[in-house]
Amino acid sequence: MGLTLFIGNKNYSSWSLRPWLALKLAGISFEEVLIPLYQAATRQDILRHSPTGKVPALKIDDTVIWDSLAICEWAAEQAPEAQLWPQDPITRAVARSVSAEMHSGFVGLRSALPMNIRRATPPRNLTPAAQEDINRVTALWRDCRKRFGVGGPFLFGTPTIADAMFAPVVTRFTSYLVDVDDESRAYMAAVLALPPMVEWIEAGKREPWIIEDSEAA
Repeated sequence: MGLTLFIGNKNYSSWSLRPWLALKLAGISFEEVLIPLYQAATRQDILRHSPTGKVPALKIDDTVIWDSLAICEWAAEQAPEAQLWPQDPITRAVARSVSAEMHSGFVGLRSALPMNIRRATPPRNLTPAAQEDINRVTALWRDCRKRFGVGGPFLFGTPTIADAMFAPVVTRFTSYLVDVDDESRAYMAAVLALPPMVEWIEAGKREPWIIEDSEAA
């Protein structure tokens, strides 16, 4: 089975990070093709591989999966031993709810704090909508850790798709020096210490491309 994951810039592409990390956590080997975003030929290049003209997209032989959460789900099914979803049905349903909320929400946070791994300058002034999202994210993290975090430092103890979905938020909070509680900071440290996250972040820092909209102070 030939697997190719098409992604955007590692410094900027939050949606690409999520399934890339899930595949790594699952121990699934794949070829990685990076298509730089916001270049003259970007959309045409992506359309050769994804019907939406967006990344990420996972090509499995002649079939394409073009949604980040769907790719994560596929990875979980292919590698059940990795336990990318919790085994307990109720806990698994909560993990899916958490992941779906990240997949579809937090617009204020996304708009105010675009992913930019290389950024490490003074905090940005937050909009009310962004601060509300930050409050919700950290409350969610604390709740998951309290209720389901026995057995490890992640939201559900061991690394799951929920952690992959929130990994870009961890990089945003780090890049913009967002003030969070100690428990959230400990969770962020655990995510950042994952070997695949270290790999992604180091690669993102080495990239030559600059997207000006994501570089504003």
